[in-house]
Amino acid sequence: MVRVGPALKVTIYLNDDTGSETGFLHQDLLALLQQRGVEGASVIRPYAGFGANKRLHVSGAGSVEGEHLPIILTFVDAVEKVEALLPALLEAVSDGLVEVHPTQVIKSARTKSQVIA
Repeated sequence: MVRVGPALKVTIYLNDDTGSETGFLHQDLLALLQQRGVEGASVIRPYAGFGANKRLHVSGAGSVEGEHLPIILTFVDAVEKVEALLPALLEAVSDGLVEVHPTQVIKSARTKSQVIA
């Protein structure tokens, strides 16, 4: 569980089809974060977006513009943990944008009950 107090929020903007040596980059980054003990991370698939090339990519467009969709990977963790992870993240991101923001965790709760499927 992330401690209450100062933390860093990392947001990585990628394309969902950006590959890596073992598959897709966003999947590799998520696995890296899990292996390194990050408390939690989310992959978000926006409806649409554009990058440096200014070309709009829309989910479900059914054309070339519908491919190369944006994807966002984000997580919050202790300053020390994020700073230790940054070199590996920056090396891994071959095409995209990485931003880090200081933040303040004011509550980090975890329920003991399990979700019933």
